[in-house]
Amino acid sequence: MTVSCSARTSRAAARRTNDSITVALASIVLLTAAGCGEEQQQVEELLPSVTVFRIEAVTLNEEIRASGDLQARFHTMIAAEVAGRVTELSIDEGGAVAASAVVLKIDPERRELDLAAAEAKLAQARANLRKEKSQAARIRELRSQSVSSIQQLEEAETALALAQSEVRAEEAAVGVSRRAVSDSSVAAPFAGLVARRSVELGEFVQPGTVLFELVSLDPLDAIFSLTELDTERVRLGQRVAISVGAFPNRTFGGVVTFVAPIVDPATRTLRIKARIDNTDSLLRPGLFARVNLGVAQRENVMMVPAEALLQRSGGASLYRVIEGDRVERVVVETGATANNLVEVRGDLHEGDRIIRRGHGGLADGMVVVVREIAMPPMTTAGTATRGKDS
Repeated sequence: MTVSCSARTSRAAARRTNDSITVALASIVLLTAAGCGEEQQQVEELLPSVTVFRIEAVTLNEEIRASGDLQARFHTMIAAEVAGRVTELSIDEGGAVAASAVVLKIDPERRELDLAAAEAKLAQARANLRKEKSQAARIRELRSQSVSSIQQLEEAETALALAQSEVRAEEAAVGVSRRAVSDSSVAAPFAGLVARRSVELGEFVQPGTVLFELVSLDPLDAIFSLTELDTERVRLGQRVAISVGAFPNRTFGGVVTFVAPIVDPATRTLRIKARIDNTDSLLRPGLFARVNLGVAQRENVMMVPAEALLQRSGGASLYRVIEGDRVERVVVETGATANNLVEVRGDLHEGDRIIRRGHGGLADGMVVVVREIAMPPMTTAGTATRGKDS
């Protein structure tokens, strides 16, 4: 087959034209791709970049602690109930007093004289009553024989009623005098120590004058409060461990004896009492106490790093990354803490992407660039602390 020179030249020219078009198209594609990449990079640089992690439900070993004060179960100010001079005094500050022991007397001799006078008046009133009874009986007999008048009978009955009233009045006076004799000898209502004595021997006192302050050191009560979230974890008879600053390496056992029936609406706390055996008298009322109610295990607890939480006037919240790399603000309630993790409760689900860093200035619906996906905080949160522990 013979091909002319002009034909060969035309085909070569066509091939060169096609190659040029291919190269040009390739150049256009490359330039377009490069331009899109730069634009995408510029867009990403303008968007907020964040670090996220996927939330997981963990097992939480929760240690409930609280703080409070030690108080004496019995602590009272003993005051005078009668007026008079202190004639006997057998106590001093810091001294031990047995229950029902007489420790102070306020002029008992005068009270005994008053009692003797009242008893004499009572005897006189009873004698007069016997006379009036006899007189009334005689008038009734005469009246039945129509010898005495109705007026005489009425007068006799009235005199008898007055005599009976006088006896009752004198019996009451004798009772008051006997009570005064008893009150003139001041006894300790319970066994304890004299915390303060306010009078001296020979001092004149009036009713209501404070004589001394008495306190019992065994047992003591630890008074503390728990948050409303912990109210379900305390019960009567529960054993607790109590520590005080004076004995940092020692704990004292206690038993919960009182749980308030209501939560304080002002503080949202529950008042608790735990009884402490203090037979060795090491503890003192007024000491600051730390109370440990033990450890409880809870499953499926959502916990997030503390830095992921935002504290605002409306409460705590965090940001979740949703479809399209948009953010969504979720309001949560916080609970226990452990290892820089905080328990959260709210509209959260396992696997949600939570922003850990870079949430400053974000708002609902904003698009973000996820720069890093951090590892979950842990699978077991360890031991957390709950309650009001200072």
